[in-house]
Parts: sequence; structure tokens; C-alpha cells
Amino acid sequence: MPETTTARPASRPAWLIDSADFWRLWFVGLVVFTVRWVETVAVGVFVYQQTGSAFTVAMMTMLRLLPMGLFGVFLGAIAERMERRTTLIIVTISMVLTSLTLASLAHLHLLEVWHLAVASFINGVAWATDNPVRRVMIGEAVGATQMGTAMSIDVGANNASRMVGPIIGGLLLASVGIHGVFMLSVVLYAVAVFAAYRVRYRNMFPPATTEPVLARIAEGLHLVRSDRRLIGTLTVTVIYNVFGWPFTSMVPVIGQDQLQLGAEGIGILASMDGIGAFAGAVLMAMFCRANFYRTAYVGGVTLYMVMLIVFALVPLPEVAGTALLLTGLGGAGFSIMQATLVYLAAPPEMRSRMLGVLSVCIGIGPVGFVGLGWLADAIGAPAATAATGLTGLLMMLLTRPLWRAI
Repeated sequence: MPETTTARPASRPAWLIDSADFWRLWFVGLVVFTVRWVETVAVGVFVYQQTGSAFTVAMMTMLRLLPMGLFGVFLGAIAERMERRTTLIIVTISMVLTSLTLASLAHLHLLEVWHLAVASFINGVAWATDNPVRRVMIGEAVGATQMGTAMSIDVGANNASRMVGPIIGGLLLASVGIHGVFMLSVVLYAVAVFAAYRVRYRNMFPPATTEPVLARIAEGLHLVRSDRRLIGTLTVTVIYNVFGWPFTSMVPVIGQDQLQLGAEGIGILASMDGIGAFAGAVLMAMFCRANFYRTAYVGGVTLYMVMLIVFALVPLPEVAGTALLLTGLGGAGFSIMQATLVYLAAPPEMRSRMLGVLSVCIGIGPVGFVGLGWLADAIGAPAATAATGLTGLLMMLLTRPLWRAI
């Protein structure tokens, strides 16, 4: 079936996407993103209070990413054979059940760190479907011409959740306890299930082949090897997820130990990254055009690395918060463009597979979380975080011949 695009009058602002399904899918993403950030900060503070180990805190976030690396390419291939709306509903229900189980354990005072580790991995499996399922649905709902704008708005939802999620998580943990955090997750996920149920979308590209999943994966990997645009885009994604993103797991540790903040203060500090990212997403939606995509992508990662180094080394909460604000601004350009660039470079019938490969590259992040957690226990969280940022900048310089092809 040919791809459809969403027509809009020339005088209509680009960000006013006229697709009800897009906004339903956007809302599902907003809810999932919000819960992710509410839980990330609350679980990080809770685990650090229970264990005193920066490595264990990093492992909680690592376990959320690990399924992307393990299963992302398989999920991308499988998603092409499934009805995506049904898959989205089932995945969201699974997250409701996971949070309900944790809330019950916490209410009964039976919650252990290993429960959180198992739940992090299960939710990670669900999150690994986001690129090959929900975001492919978004692309087909709005059409290729509006994919960049749609991703800006979608990532804007993620970034808005990063503004409020950490604050909510910190306040709930301090005032109600960890069980209150997970009860909120249950309520929000239930609303997301309802929104997913109302989506009218059905797959626009039903599979035209009965090839085995492994053969379809091999075909997708062959496409990546033969397209320098995809190689460059995925290389930058790997660098960001190994040397950049893991620093977020150290925010509760640095906030408590170096900046002497409580749970509420750590929540506010962590939200600064989201404020900057939301502002960046708004600017991207309003002004970014195709000839600026590579600059936004590569420049965003570079700014992110520089600012995480600043955050790690400064002793003042105000300066640290400003640095996080700027990491968010740079991260917005990167996160919007990574899915957009892969989607636009891939043939329509292979987009789920390519976004599955992208999920694998994101899923390589656990290597960075393990390394950062180990290094933080050895030399301290601030020094370890700064070292990973410097390494990331070096890797961007060394791989310049690859990402110039974007």
C-alpha cells in the first residue's frame, strides 16, 4: 500500500499536525516517558539509600536499556509481521502490571532492590518496542514529509516529562514513599492503554514475504553496511549511548554527595535537563529544516558531552543545574534527529527493521552504564562522569569521517 501523507494548508504552522492518530500516539509516548523519569529518579535515590553503591544505581538504569541491545533487532523484524496497534496495547498493559506488582510489594514493605532490577529489565523489553512499533506508526500517520516535525513534537513530550517527572518522583518519594511512585505509574499507564485503544491506525505495509526472521534481520544489516548515511547516524548513536547518556544515572549520586541535596533537590536538579531538552524540541519543531539535520544531530551530541563534564566538576548546585539545562538542549537535537534520519534513509518496507537496529545501538548503552558505575565506585562519581564525557568527545573526533556522510 502506498505511503500517505498529511496535507495541510500552506499558511498552517508546520507543528500543527492534522492527524488524530498522531496525537493519540504522542500521548501514549508522553505517559510512558513521564513514568520513566518519575521512576528513574525515585528508584535511583531509593537504591542509593539502601545500598550506598553508585554502581548499583547505574545498574538499575542499565537494566532498562539492556533489552534494546539484546532484542532490538529481533523486535524490529517481528514488528513487521504484527498488527502494531494491538502490539502497542499489549506492551502498555504489561507495564501496568509491572508497576502494580512493585506498588503492592512496596505497600507491604516487602520491596527489595532485586525486585526493582527485575522490573527494570521487564520494562526495558517494553521500551525496546517503542522505535519499531509506536514511532513507525507515527511516521505512517503523518507521512515522510512531516516526520522531522512529528519527531520534534514527540521528543518534546519526552523532554516535557523530564521537566516534571524527576520533580514528581522526588516529591513522592520524600512525602509518600516508593509505593506512591509506583501507584502513580499504574494510573498513568492505565490512561495510556485507553489512548492506545482509541488509535484507528492499522499497518500500512503488511509483510509481502514469508522469509524467516533471521533472514529479514540479515537483509536489514546488509542495508546498513551499504548505506554510509546509516553507518554515520548509528555510529553517533552508539557514542552518545556509551559515553553520554550513562551520566544521568550519576545525577542522584552527585546531587547527594557533592552538591549535598535531598530527594526534593535532586528531583529539581534532574528536571533541569528536561527543561533544556523541551526548549530544544520546541525550537527544532519550529525552525529546523532538512539542511540542518546533520548539524543538529552532531552538534547536539558535542554540546551534551561538554556540558556533562561541566556538571560533573562544578561544586555549586546553580551552575550544575545550568549545565544540565544545556545538556538537555544538545540532547534534544540528537534525540529528535536519530529516529528521523534512520526513518528517512530506510525504504518504507524496512523501516521497522532499521528502527530495530537503531534500538540495538541505543541498547549498547549498558556497556557505558557498567563502565561508569564501576569507575564511579573506584574514583568517585564526579571524576568518572567527567572522564566518560572526555572520552565521548575524543570518539566523536575520531569518527568524523563516518558521520560526515550523514
